[in-house]
Amino acid sequence: MNQIKKNNLKTVLFTVIILLVLNGIGSQFFHRFDLTKDHRYTLSPTSLKIIQDIKEPLIIDVFLKGEFPGEFKKLQTETQQLLEEFKAYNSNIVFQFVNPLENEEEKDTIMQSFMNRGLTPINVTLDDKGKQTQEVVFPWAIATYHGRSVKVPLLKNMMGASTAEKVVSSVQHLEYAFANAFNTIAKAKEKKVAIIKGNGELHDLLIADFIKQVRENYYIGTFTLDSVAKKPNESLSYLKNYDLAIIAKPTEKFSDEEKLVLDQFVMNGGKTLWLVDQVNMEMDSLYNDSGTTLAFPNDLNLNDMLFKYGVRINPDLVKDLMATPIALATGDKGSATQYTQFPWFYSPMIYPSATHPIVSNLDAVKFEFASGIDTLKNGIKKTVLLQSSPYSKLVGAPVEVKLDMVQERPEQSEFKNKGNIPVAVLLEGEFHSVFENRVMPFQEKTFESKGKNNKMIVISDGDIIRNQLDKNYHPLELGYDKWTNKLYGNKEFLMNCVNYLLDDNGLINIRSKVVDLPILDKEKVYENYTKSQIISVGLPIITLIIFGFLFTFLRKRKYSK
Repeated sequence: MNQIKKNNLKTVLFTVIILLVLNGIGSQFFHRFDLTKDHRYTLSPTSLKIIQDIKEPLIIDVFLKGEFPGEFKKLQTETQQLLEEFKAYNSNIVFQFVNPLENEEEKDTIMQSFMNRGLTPINVTLDDKGKQTQEVVFPWAIATYHGRSVKVPLLKNMMGASTAEKVVSSVQHLEYAFANAFNTIAKAKEKKVAIIKGNGELHDLLIADFIKQVRENYYIGTFTLDSVAKKPNESLSYLKNYDLAIIAKPTEKFSDEEKLVLDQFVMNGGKTLWLVDQVNMEMDSLYNDSGTTLAFPNDLNLNDMLFKYGVRINPDLVKDLMATPIALATGDKGSATQYTQFPWFYSPMIYPSATHPIVSNLDAVKFEFASGIDTLKNGIKKTVLLQSSPYSKLVGAPVEVKLDMVQERPEQSEFKNKGNIPVAVLLEGEFHSVFENRVMPFQEKTFESKGKNNKMIVISDGDIIRNQLDKNYHPLELGYDKWTNKLYGNKEFLMNCVNYLLDDNGLINIRSKVVDLPILDKEKVYENYTKSQIISVGLPIITLIIFGFLFTFLRKRKYSK
Protein backbone atom coordinates (compact mmCIF):
# COMPACT_ATOMS: atom_id res chain seq x y z
CA MET A 1 0.00 0.00 0.00
CA ASN A 2 2.90 2.38 0.80
CA GLN A 3 4.37 1.74 -2.66
CA ILE A 4 0.99 2.47 -4.25
CA LYS A 5 0.71 5.75 -2.30
CA LYS A 6 4.22 6.74 -3.36
CA ASN A 7 3.41 6.03 -7.01
CA ASN A 8 0.18 8.04 -6.75
CA LEU A 9 2.05 10.93 -5.13
CA LYS A 10 4.64 10.89 -7.89
CA THR A 11 1.89 10.94 -10.52
CA VAL A 12 0.17 13.90 -8.85
CA LEU A 13 3.45 15.84 -8.52
CA PHE A 14 4.39 15.08 -12.12
CA THR A 15 0.94 16.25 -13.29
CA VAL A 16 1.18 19.46 -11.26
CA ILE A 17 4.68 20.20 -12.64
CA ILE A 18 3.47 19.58 -16.22
CA LEU A 19 0.48 21.91 -15.67
CA LEU A 20 2.70 24.62 -14.20
CA VAL A 21 5.12 24.38 -17.12
CA LEU A 22 2.27 24.48 -19.68
CA ASN A 23 0.71 27.41 -17.85
CA GLY A 24 4.03 29.27 -17.90
CA ILE A 25 4.47 28.64 -21.61
CA GLY A 26 0.84 29.63 -22.25
CA SER A 27 1.31 32.94 -20.43
CA GLN A 28 4.12 33.82 -22.84
CA PHE A 29 2.27 32.87 -26.01
CA PHE A 30 -1.25 33.94 -26.96
CA HIS A 31 -3.31 32.30 -29.66
CA ARG A 32 -7.00 31.67 -30.22
CA PHE A 33 -8.20 28.83 -32.40
CA ASP A 34 -11.13 29.49 -34.74
CA LEU A 35 -12.54 26.12 -35.78
CA THR A 36 -15.44 27.54 -37.82
CA LYS A 37 -15.37 26.75 -41.54
CA ASP A 38 -15.70 30.40 -42.59
CA HIS A 39 -13.36 31.72 -39.82
CA ARG A 40 -16.02 34.18 -38.74
CA TYR A 41 -14.34 34.77 -35.37
CA THR A 42 -10.88 35.40 -36.80
CA LEU A 43 -10.27 39.13 -36.61
CA SER A 44 -8.57 40.72 -39.60
CA PRO A 45 -5.09 42.27 -39.20
CA THR A 46 -6.71 45.68 -39.72
CA SER A 47 -9.09 45.18 -36.79
CA LEU A 48 -6.22 44.01 -34.57
CA LYS A 49 -4.16 47.04 -35.55
CA ILE A 50 -7.02 49.39 -34.69
CA ILE A 51 -7.66 47.95 -31.21
CA GLN A 52 -3.93 47.98 -30.39
CA ASP A 53 -4.15 51.76 -30.03
CA ILE A 54 -6.93 51.57 -27.42
CA LYS A 55 -5.11 52.25 -24.15
CA GLU A 56 -8.08 53.16 -21.93
CA PRO A 57 -11.49 51.56 -21.35
CA LEU A 58 -13.74 51.60 -24.41
CA ILE A 59 -17.32 51.00 -23.30
CA ILE A 60 -19.83 49.33 -25.63
CA ASP A 61 -23.54 49.26 -24.79
CA VAL A 62 -25.40 46.73 -26.93
CA PHE A 63 -29.18 47.11 -26.95
CA LEU A 64 -29.92 43.49 -27.78
CA LYS A 65 -31.08 42.03 -24.51
CA GLY A 66 -34.43 40.32 -24.13
CA GLU A 67 -36.62 37.70 -25.74
CA PHE A 68 -36.17 37.62 -29.53
CA PRO A 69 -37.19 35.32 -32.37
CA GLY A 70 -34.59 32.81 -33.56
CA GLU A 71 -33.04 35.12 -36.18
CA PHE A 72 -32.45 37.96 -33.72
CA LYS A 73 -31.20 35.53 -31.12
CA LYS A 74 -28.59 34.53 -33.67
CA LEU A 75 -27.62 38.18 -34.18
CA GLN A 76 -27.41 38.63 -30.41
CA THR A 77 -25.17 35.57 -30.05
CA GLU A 78 -22.89 36.46 -32.96
CA THR A 79 -22.50 40.03 -31.65
CA GLN A 80 -21.54 38.77 -28.19
CA GLN A 81 -19.03 36.27 -29.55
CA LEU A 82 -17.41 38.87 -31.80
CA LEU A 83 -17.08 41.35 -28.92
CA GLU A 84 -15.58 38.60 -26.76
CA GLU A 85 -13.01 38.12 -29.51
CA PHE A 86 -12.17 41.85 -29.46
CA LYS A 87 -11.93 41.76 -25.66
CA ALA A 88 -9.62 38.74 -25.75
CA TYR A 89 -7.06 40.78 -27.68
CA ASN A 90 -7.53 43.99 -25.68
CA SER A 91 -8.95 43.92 -22.14
CA ASN A 92 -9.72 47.66 -22.39
CA ILE A 93 -12.72 46.77 -24.54
CA VAL A 94 -15.66 46.40 -22.15
CA PHE A 95 -19.17 45.58 -23.30
CA GLN A 96 -22.57 44.94 -21.79
CA PHE A 97 -25.95 43.95 -23.19
CA VAL A 98 -28.79 46.25 -22.14
CA ASN A 99 -32.57 46.09 -22.50
CA PRO A 100 -33.52 49.77 -22.93
CA LEU A 101 -37.24 49.02 -22.54
CA GLU A 102 -36.97 46.99 -19.36
CA ASN A 103 -38.72 49.71 -17.34
CA GLU A 104 -42.32 49.73 -18.59
CA GLU A 105 -43.13 53.09 -16.90
CA GLU A 106 -40.44 54.96 -18.88
CA LYS A 107 -40.80 52.97 -22.09
CA ASP A 108 -42.30 55.76 -24.23
CA THR A 109 -39.82 58.39 -23.00
CA ILE A 110 -36.82 56.12 -23.65
CA MET A 111 -38.08 55.20 -27.11
CA GLN A 112 -38.41 58.86 -28.03
CA SER A 113 -34.94 59.71 -26.72
CA PHE A 114 -33.45 56.86 -28.73
CA MET A 115 -35.19 57.98 -31.92
CA ASN A 116 -33.99 61.56 -31.35
CA ARG A 117 -30.44 60.19 -31.39
CA GLY A 118 -31.07 58.38 -34.65
CA LEU A 119 -31.37 54.93 -33.04
CA THR A 120 -34.44 53.80 -34.96
CA PRO A 121 -36.26 50.77 -33.50
CA ILE A 122 -37.89 48.00 -35.50
CA ASN A 123 -40.91 45.83 -34.75
CA VAL A 124 -40.39 42.09 -34.77
CA THR A 125 -42.98 39.36 -34.54
CA LEU A 126 -42.56 36.58 -32.00
CA ASP A 127 -44.27 33.47 -33.38
CA ASP A 128 -44.68 30.47 -31.12
CA LYS A 129 -46.75 27.72 -32.75
CA GLY A 130 -49.17 30.17 -34.34
CA LYS A 131 -49.32 32.62 -31.41
CA GLN A 132 -47.90 35.96 -32.50
CA THR A 133 -46.78 38.91 -30.38
CA GLN A 134 -45.09 42.18 -31.34
CA GLU A 135 -41.83 43.33 -29.75
CA VAL A 136 -39.79 46.51 -30.25
CA VAL A 137 -36.08 45.94 -30.85
CA PHE A 138 -33.23 48.44 -31.02
CA PRO A 139 -30.59 46.76 -33.22
CA TRP A 140 -27.90 49.24 -32.22
CA ALA A 141 -24.83 49.57 -30.06
CA ILE A 142 -23.06 52.69 -28.76
CA ALA A 143 -19.29 52.77 -28.33
CA THR A 144 -17.81 55.39 -26.00
CA TYR A 145 -14.14 56.36 -25.64
CA HIS A 146 -12.56 59.50 -24.20
CA GLY A 147 -15.97 61.14 -23.91
CA ARG A 148 -16.79 60.56 -27.58
CA SER A 149 -19.62 58.27 -28.64
CA VAL A 150 -20.52 56.68 -31.96
CA LYS A 151 -23.51 54.63 -33.09
CA VAL A 152 -22.97 51.10 -34.37
CA PRO A 153 -25.75 49.67 -36.57
CA LEU A 154 -26.18 45.95 -35.97
CA LEU A 155 -28.96 45.23 -38.48
CA LYS A 156 -28.54 46.15 -42.13
CA ASN A 157 -31.48 47.56 -44.06
CA MET A 158 -32.28 45.39 -47.08
CA MET A 159 -35.41 46.07 -49.11
CA GLY A 160 -37.52 43.01 -49.82
CA ALA A 161 -35.32 40.71 -47.72
CA SER A 162 -36.64 38.43 -45.00
CA THR A 163 -35.51 38.86 -41.41
CA ALA A 164 -33.28 35.79 -41.73
CA GLU A 165 -31.58 37.24 -44.84
CA LYS A 166 -31.07 40.56 -43.07
CA VAL A 167 -29.46 38.82 -40.11
CA VAL A 168 -27.05 36.86 -42.32
CA SER A 169 -26.04 40.06 -44.11
CA SER A 170 -25.70 41.87 -40.78
CA VAL A 171 -23.47 39.20 -39.25
CA GLN A 172 -21.12 39.54 -42.24
CA HIS A 173 -21.05 43.27 -41.57
CA LEU A 174 -20.45 43.12 -37.80
CA GLU A 175 -16.65 43.18 -37.73
CA TYR A 176 -16.52 46.13 -40.13
CA ALA A 177 -19.23 47.98 -38.17
CA PHE A 178 -17.36 47.68 -34.85
CA ALA A 179 -13.86 48.17 -36.29
CA ASN A 180 -15.04 51.32 -38.10
CA ALA A 181 -16.64 52.62 -34.89
CA PHE A 182 -13.44 51.95 -32.88
CA ASN A 183 -11.39 53.69 -35.57
CA THR A 184 -13.74 56.69 -35.55
CA ILE A 185 -13.62 57.38 -31.81
CA ALA A 186 -10.07 56.24 -31.00
CA LYS A 187 -8.15 57.69 -33.93
CA ALA A 188 -7.62 61.40 -34.44
CA LYS A 189 -8.77 62.88 -37.74
CA GLU A 190 -6.00 63.15 -40.31
CA LYS A 191 -7.37 63.29 -43.86
CA LYS A 192 -9.01 66.38 -45.38
CA VAL A 193 -11.95 66.40 -47.78
CA ALA A 194 -12.75 69.34 -50.08
CA ILE A 195 -16.26 69.98 -51.41
CA ILE A 196 -15.64 71.75 -54.73
CA LYS A 197 -17.82 74.82 -55.38
CA GLY A 198 -18.05 77.52 -58.03
CA ASN A 199 -19.66 75.68 -60.95
CA GLY A 200 -23.25 75.35 -59.83
CA GLU A 201 -22.75 72.34 -57.59
CA LEU A 202 -25.42 71.17 -55.13
CA HIS A 203 -26.20 73.47 -52.21
CA ASP A 204 -24.77 72.42 -48.84
CA LEU A 205 -28.30 71.86 -47.49
CA LEU A 206 -28.89 69.21 -50.17
CA ILE A 207 -25.76 67.27 -49.21
CA ALA A 208 -25.96 68.03 -45.48
CA ASP A 209 -26.41 64.42 -44.33
CA PHE A 210 -23.42 63.31 -46.39
CA ILE A 211 -21.28 66.13 -44.96
CA LYS A 212 -22.40 65.24 -41.43
CA GLN A 213 -21.38 61.61 -41.93
CA VAL A 214 -18.00 62.43 -43.49
CA ARG A 215 -17.21 64.84 -40.65
CA GLU A 216 -17.15 61.95 -38.16
CA ASN A 217 -13.91 60.60 -39.65
CA TYR A 218 -12.37 63.40 -41.70
CA TYR A 219 -11.87 67.13 -41.79
CA ILE A 220 -14.17 68.61 -44.41
CA GLY A 221 -14.33 72.06 -45.95
CA THR A 222 -15.43 74.02 -49.01
CA PHE A 223 -13.01 74.89 -51.80
CA THR A 224 -14.34 77.46 -54.28
CA LEU A 225 -12.81 77.53 -57.74
CA ASP A 226 -13.76 81.20 -58.24
CA SER A 227 -10.32 82.20 -56.97
CA VAL A 228 -8.65 80.34 -59.84
CA ALA A 229 -9.40 83.15 -62.32
CA LYS A 230 -7.24 85.64 -60.38
CA LYS A 231 -4.80 83.46 -58.45
CA PRO A 232 -4.53 80.05 -60.17
CA ASN A 233 -1.13 79.06 -58.72
CA GLU A 234 -2.13 79.95 -55.16
CA SER A 235 -5.44 78.11 -55.58
CA LEU A 236 -3.65 74.96 -56.74
CA SER A 237 -1.20 75.18 -53.86
CA TYR A 238 -4.08 75.50 -51.39
CA LEU A 239 -6.04 72.61 -52.92
CA LYS A 240 -3.01 70.33 -52.58
CA ASN A 241 -3.51 70.48 -48.80
CA TYR A 242 -6.59 68.30 -49.23
CA ASP A 243 -6.60 64.54 -49.73
CA LEU A 244 -9.93 64.16 -51.52
CA ALA A 245 -11.97 66.46 -53.76
CA ILE A 246 -15.69 65.84 -54.27
CA ILE A 247 -17.36 67.35 -57.31
CA ALA A 248 -21.10 67.03 -56.61
CA LYS A 249 -23.33 67.68 -59.64
CA PRO A 250 -21.82 70.75 -61.33
CA THR A 251 -24.16 72.57 -63.74
CA GLU A 252 -21.82 75.22 -65.20
CA LYS A 253 -18.82 74.88 -67.51
CA PHE A 254 -15.34 74.47 -66.07
CA SER A 255 -12.76 76.85 -67.46
CA ASP A 256 -9.40 75.52 -68.65
CA GLU A 257 -7.74 77.16 -65.65
CA GLU A 258 -10.08 75.34 -63.26
CA LYS A 259 -9.49 72.07 -65.08
CA LEU A 260 -5.72 72.49 -64.81
CA VAL A 261 -6.03 73.04 -61.03
CA LEU A 262 -8.11 69.87 -60.63
CA ASP A 263 -5.86 67.97 -63.04
CA GLN A 264 -2.68 68.84 -61.15
CA PHE A 265 -4.41 67.99 -57.88
CA VAL A 266 -4.89 64.49 -59.33
CA MET A 267 -1.32 64.32 -60.68
CA ASN A 268 -0.01 65.10 -57.19
CA GLY A 269 -1.87 62.21 -55.58
CA GLY A 270 -5.19 63.87 -54.73
CA LYS A 271 -8.18 61.52 -54.78
CA THR A 272 -11.36 62.58 -56.59
CA LEU A 273 -15.02 61.59 -56.47
CA TRP A 274 -16.83 62.76 -59.59
CA LEU A 275 -20.65 62.95 -59.52
CA VAL A 276 -21.45 64.34 -62.94
CA ASP A 277 -24.75 64.72 -64.82
CA GLN A 278 -24.12 64.61 -68.55
CA VAL A 279 -27.80 65.31 -69.29
CA ASN A 280 -29.69 68.31 -67.93
CA MET A 281 -32.86 66.92 -66.40
CA GLU A 282 -34.57 67.52 -63.06
CA MET A 283 -37.58 65.74 -61.60
CA ASP A 284 -39.05 69.03 -60.39
CA SER A 285 -39.28 70.32 -63.97
CA LEU A 286 -41.89 67.65 -64.72
CA TYR A 287 -44.35 68.98 -62.17
CA ASN A 288 -46.06 71.49 -64.46
CA ASP A 289 -49.44 71.65 -66.21
CA SER A 290 -48.25 69.63 -69.21
CA GLY A 291 -46.22 67.11 -67.18
CA THR A 292 -43.47 67.16 -69.81
CA THR A 293 -40.01 68.66 -70.21
CA LEU A 294 -36.97 68.31 -72.46
CA ALA A 295 -33.84 66.49 -71.33
CA PHE A 296 -30.81 67.82 -73.19
CA PRO A 297 -27.01 67.30 -73.06
CA ASN A 298 -25.09 69.21 -70.42
CA ASP A 299 -21.72 70.52 -71.65
CA LEU A 300 -19.44 70.93 -68.62
CA ASN A 301 -16.18 71.00 -70.61
CA LEU A 302 -14.99 67.90 -68.70
CA ASN A 303 -15.20 65.34 -71.52
CA ASP A 304 -11.56 65.57 -72.60
CA MET A 305 -10.38 65.42 -68.98
CA LEU A 306 -12.33 62.28 -68.04
CA PHE A 307 -11.50 60.76 -71.45
CA LYS A 308 -7.79 61.16 -70.68
CA TYR A 309 -8.28 59.45 -67.32
CA GLY A 310 -10.03 56.51 -69.00
CA VAL A 311 -13.82 56.99 -69.02
CA ARG A 312 -16.48 58.74 -71.04
CA ILE A 313 -19.91 59.77 -69.69
CA ASN A 314 -22.32 59.68 -72.61
CA PRO A 315 -25.10 62.24 -73.21
CA ASP A 316 -27.91 59.73 -72.75
CA LEU A 317 -30.27 58.42 -70.06
CA VAL A 318 -30.53 54.93 -68.60
CA LYS A 319 -34.04 53.50 -68.82
CA ASP A 320 -34.37 50.50 -66.54
CA LEU A 321 -37.26 48.14 -65.82
CA MET A 322 -35.71 47.56 -62.39
CA ALA A 323 -36.79 51.01 -61.27
CA THR A 324 -37.57 52.87 -58.05
CA PRO A 325 -41.16 54.09 -57.62
CA ILE A 326 -42.50 57.64 -57.57
CA ALA A 327 -45.70 58.72 -55.81
CA LEU A 328 -48.23 60.61 -57.93
CA ALA A 329 -51.60 62.08 -56.96
CA THR A 330 -54.54 60.14 -58.38
CA GLY A 331 -58.30 60.54 -58.14
CA ASP A 332 -60.26 63.73 -57.50
CA LYS A 333 -58.70 66.85 -56.05
CA GLY A 334 -59.25 67.84 -52.46
CA SER A 335 -59.90 65.43 -49.64
CA ALA A 336 -60.38 62.54 -52.11
CA THR A 337 -56.82 62.83 -53.45
CA GLN A 338 -54.82 59.65 -53.15
CA TYR A 339 -51.16 58.96 -53.87
CA THR A 340 -50.24 55.93 -55.89
CA GLN A 341 -46.75 54.55 -56.48
CA PHE A 342 -45.64 53.91 -60.05
CA PRO A 343 -42.31 52.57 -61.35
CA TRP A 344 -40.21 55.40 -62.80
CA PHE A 345 -37.97 53.87 -65.46
CA TYR A 346 -35.55 56.82 -65.49
CA SER A 347 -34.74 56.15 -61.83
CA PRO A 348 -32.87 52.81 -61.81
CA MET A 349 -32.75 50.79 -58.60
CA ILE A 350 -29.34 49.20 -58.84
CA TYR A 351 -28.38 46.13 -56.84
CA PRO A 352 -24.59 45.70 -56.67
CA SER A 353 -23.36 42.63 -58.52
CA ALA A 354 -19.62 43.27 -58.16
CA THR A 355 -17.52 41.70 -55.38
CA HIS A 356 -15.43 44.79 -54.66
CA PRO A 357 -15.35 45.83 -50.96
CA ILE A 358 -17.02 49.17 -51.82
CA VAL A 359 -20.23 47.43 -52.88
CA SER A 360 -19.94 44.12 -51.04
CA ASN A 361 -22.99 43.37 -48.88
CA LEU A 362 -24.66 46.63 -50.02
CA ASP A 363 -28.36 47.36 -50.38
CA ALA A 364 -29.97 48.74 -53.56
CA VAL A 365 -28.83 52.23 -54.63
CA LYS A 366 -31.24 54.77 -56.11
CA PHE A 367 -30.19 56.67 -59.23
CA GLU A 368 -32.10 59.44 -61.01
CA PHE A 369 -31.54 60.34 -64.66
CA ALA A 370 -28.20 58.54 -64.81
CA SER A 371 -26.10 58.25 -67.98
CA GLY A 372 -24.05 55.37 -69.32
CA ILE A 373 -20.27 55.26 -68.81
CA ASP A 374 -17.81 53.87 -71.36
CA THR A 375 -14.44 52.56 -70.16
CA LEU A 376 -11.47 53.23 -72.45
CA LYS A 377 -8.17 51.41 -72.85
CA ASN A 378 -5.31 53.50 -71.49
CA GLY A 379 -3.43 51.37 -68.95
CA ILE A 380 -5.60 52.40 -66.01
CA LYS A 381 -7.31 49.63 -64.04
CA LYS A 382 -11.08 50.07 -64.19
CA THR A 383 -13.61 48.36 -61.93
CA VAL A 384 -17.33 48.70 -62.62
CA LEU A 385 -18.86 49.19 -59.18
CA LEU A 386 -22.49 49.63 -60.20
CA GLN A 387 -24.35 48.85 -63.41
CA SER A 388 -27.97 48.81 -64.51
CA SER A 389 -30.02 45.62 -64.67
CA PRO A 390 -30.03 43.31 -67.72
CA TYR A 391 -33.43 44.81 -68.59
CA SER A 392 -32.26 48.35 -69.31
CA LYS A 393 -31.27 50.45 -72.30
CA LEU A 394 -29.94 53.88 -73.23
CA VAL A 395 -32.12 56.72 -74.53
CA GLY A 396 -30.21 59.42 -76.39
CA ALA A 397 -30.60 63.10 -75.50
CA PRO A 398 -32.23 65.43 -76.32
CA VAL A 399 -35.43 63.58 -75.52
CA GLU A 400 -38.87 64.58 -74.26
CA VAL A 401 -39.64 63.16 -70.82
CA LYS A 402 -43.28 62.82 -69.77
CA LEU A 403 -44.88 62.00 -66.45
CA ASP A 404 -47.54 59.87 -68.13
CA MET A 405 -44.84 57.39 -69.13
CA VAL A 406 -45.64 55.68 -65.80
CA GLN A 407 -48.55 54.12 -67.67
CA GLU A 408 -46.20 52.43 -70.13
CA ARG A 409 -45.79 48.67 -69.91
CA PRO A 410 -42.69 48.03 -72.02
CA GLU A 411 -41.83 44.53 -73.17
CA GLN A 412 -38.64 42.90 -71.94
CA SER A 413 -37.72 42.15 -75.55
CA GLU A 414 -37.13 45.91 -76.06
CA PHE A 415 -34.21 45.70 -73.61
CA LYS A 416 -32.67 42.43 -74.76
CA ASN A 417 -28.83 42.52 -74.90
CA LYS A 418 -28.82 46.25 -74.10
CA GLY A 419 -28.51 46.23 -70.31
CA ASN A 420 -25.72 46.02 -67.70
CA ILE A 421 -24.76 49.65 -68.38
CA PRO A 422 -21.98 50.98 -66.08
CA VAL A 423 -23.00 53.98 -63.97
CA ALA A 424 -20.20 53.99 -61.36
CA VAL A 425 -16.57 53.13 -62.15
CA LEU A 426 -13.43 52.97 -59.99
CA LEU A 427 -10.16 53.96 -61.73
CA GLU A 428 -6.75 53.07 -60.28
CA GLY A 429 -3.26 53.65 -61.66
CA GLU A 430 -0.87 56.35 -62.82
CA PHE A 431 -2.96 58.97 -64.59
CA HIS A 432 -1.66 61.17 -67.37
CA SER A 433 -2.44 64.89 -67.38
CA VAL A 434 -5.06 66.15 -69.83
CA PHE A 435 -2.65 69.03 -70.52
CA GLU A 436 0.20 66.71 -71.45
CA ASN A 437 1.72 68.01 -74.71
CA ARG A 438 -0.78 70.88 -74.74
CA VAL A 439 -0.57 74.62 -74.19
CA MET A 440 -1.43 75.32 -70.56
CA PRO A 441 -3.88 78.09 -69.65
CA PHE A 442 -1.42 79.40 -67.03
CA GLN A 443 2.19 78.66 -66.20
CA GLU A 444 2.76 76.26 -63.32
CA LYS A 445 6.35 75.50 -62.30
CA THR A 446 5.40 72.28 -60.53
CA PHE A 447 3.44 70.91 -63.52
CA GLU A 448 3.36 67.10 -63.66
CA SER A 449 2.52 65.37 -66.94
CA LYS A 450 2.21 61.97 -65.25
CA GLY A 451 0.88 61.41 -61.77
CA LYS A 452 1.70 59.13 -58.91
CA ASN A 453 -0.24 55.92 -58.32
CA ASN A 454 -3.73 57.18 -57.58
CA LYS A 455 -7.43 56.36 -57.67
CA MET A 456 -10.72 58.08 -58.41
CA ILE A 457 -14.39 57.16 -58.73
CA VAL A 458 -16.67 58.46 -61.49
CA ILE A 459 -20.46 58.31 -61.04
CA SER A 460 -22.82 59.39 -63.82
CA ASP A 461 -25.49 60.85 -61.52
CA GLY A 462 -25.17 63.85 -59.24
CA ASP A 463 -28.47 63.22 -57.46
CA ILE A 464 -27.13 60.09 -55.82
CA ILE A 465 -25.61 62.35 -53.12
CA ARG A 466 -28.67 64.57 -52.70
CA ASN A 467 -30.76 64.26 -49.53
CA GLN A 468 -34.39 65.30 -49.39
CA LEU A 469 -35.77 67.96 -47.02
CA ASP A 470 -38.71 67.73 -44.64
CA LYS A 471 -41.52 70.28 -44.51
CA ASN A 472 -39.40 72.52 -42.28
CA TYR A 473 -36.49 72.33 -44.77
CA HIS A 474 -34.40 70.17 -42.50
CA PRO A 475 -32.25 67.56 -44.28
CA LEU A 476 -33.45 63.97 -44.16
CA GLU A 477 -31.18 60.93 -44.14
CA LEU A 478 -29.35 60.41 -47.42
CA GLY A 479 -31.04 57.62 -49.37
CA TYR A 480 -34.44 58.08 -47.70
CA ASP A 481 -37.36 58.84 -50.04
CA LYS A 482 -40.09 60.62 -48.07
CA TRP A 483 -42.65 60.13 -50.86
CA THR A 484 -42.44 56.34 -50.86
CA ASN A 485 -41.06 55.82 -47.34
CA LYS A 486 -38.18 53.70 -48.63
CA LEU A 487 -34.53 53.81 -47.57
CA TYR A 488 -31.91 53.04 -50.21
CA GLY A 489 -28.19 52.31 -49.86
CA ASN A 490 -26.92 55.64 -51.28
CA LYS A 491 -25.36 56.80 -48.02
CA GLU A 492 -23.49 53.59 -47.33
CA PHE A 493 -22.28 53.39 -50.94
CA LEU A 494 -20.90 56.95 -50.96
CA MET A 495 -19.28 56.56 -47.56
CA ASN A 496 -17.66 53.34 -48.77
CA CYS A 497 -16.35 55.29 -51.78
CA VAL A 498 -14.85 57.97 -49.52
CA ASN A 499 -13.39 55.41 -47.12
CA TYR A 500 -11.84 53.39 -49.94
CA LEU A 501 -10.28 56.43 -51.58
CA LEU A 502 -8.82 57.67 -48.28
CA ASP A 503 -8.32 54.37 -46.46
CA ASP A 504 -4.65 53.61 -45.87
CA ASN A 505 -5.11 50.84 -43.30
CA GLY A 506 -7.37 48.57 -45.35
CA LEU A 507 -10.43 48.97 -43.10
CA ILE A 508 -12.82 48.87 -46.05
CA ASN A 509 -11.49 45.44 -47.07
CA ILE A 510 -13.15 43.88 -44.01
CA ARG A 511 -16.45 44.33 -45.86
CA SER A 512 -15.53 41.51 -48.24
CA LYS A 513 -15.67 38.99 -45.40
CA VAL A 514 -18.18 36.20 -46.11
CA VAL A 515 -19.96 34.33 -43.32
CA ASP A 516 -21.89 31.12 -43.92
CA LEU A 517 -24.57 31.38 -41.27
CA PRO A 518 -27.07 28.47 -41.07
CA ILE A 519 -30.60 29.61 -40.25
CA LEU A 520 -33.25 27.36 -38.70
CA ASP A 521 -36.06 26.40 -41.09
CA LYS A 522 -39.22 27.28 -39.13
CA GLU A 523 -41.54 25.37 -41.43
CA LYS A 524 -39.64 22.12 -40.91
CA VAL A 525 -39.61 22.72 -37.15
CA TYR A 526 -43.39 23.23 -37.05
CA GLU A 527 -43.97 20.13 -39.18
CA ASN A 528 -41.84 17.99 -36.82
CA TYR A 529 -42.38 19.93 -33.57
CA THR A 530 -42.91 16.92 -31.29
CA LYS A 531 -40.11 14.93 -32.89
CA SER A 532 -37.75 17.91 -32.58
CA GLN A 533 -38.61 18.29 -28.87
CA ILE A 534 -37.93 14.60 -28.21
CA ILE A 535 -34.57 14.73 -30.00
CA SER A 536 -33.38 18.05 -28.56
CA VAL A 537 -34.76 17.72 -25.01
CA GLY A 538 -35.85 14.17 -24.31
CA LEU A 539 -32.95 12.24 -25.87
CA PRO A 540 -30.20 13.93 -23.75
CA ILE A 541 -32.22 13.25 -20.56
CA ILE A 542 -32.83 9.62 -21.48
CA THR A 543 -29.14 9.18 -22.32
CA LEU A 544 -28.15 10.68 -18.98
CA ILE A 545 -30.55 8.38 -17.07
CA ILE A 546 -29.25 5.27 -18.86
CA PHE A 547 -25.65 6.33 -18.16
CA GLY A 548 -26.52 6.88 -14.48
CA PHE A 549 -28.06 3.43 -14.11
CA LEU A 550 -25.13 1.72 -15.87
CA PHE A 551 -22.59 3.62 -13.80
CA THR A 552 -24.37 2.73 -10.52
CA PHE A 553 -24.85 -0.93 -11.56
CA LEU A 554 -21.20 -1.41 -12.59
CA ARG A 555 -19.94 0.37 -9.48
CA LYS A 556 -22.02 -1.87 -7.17
CA ARG A 557 -20.97 -4.96 -9.07
CA LYS A 558 -17.29 -4.02 -8.79
CA TYR A 559 -17.16 -3.11 -5.11
CA SER A 560 -19.72 -5.60 -3.75
CA LYS A 561 -17.18 -8.38 -4.21
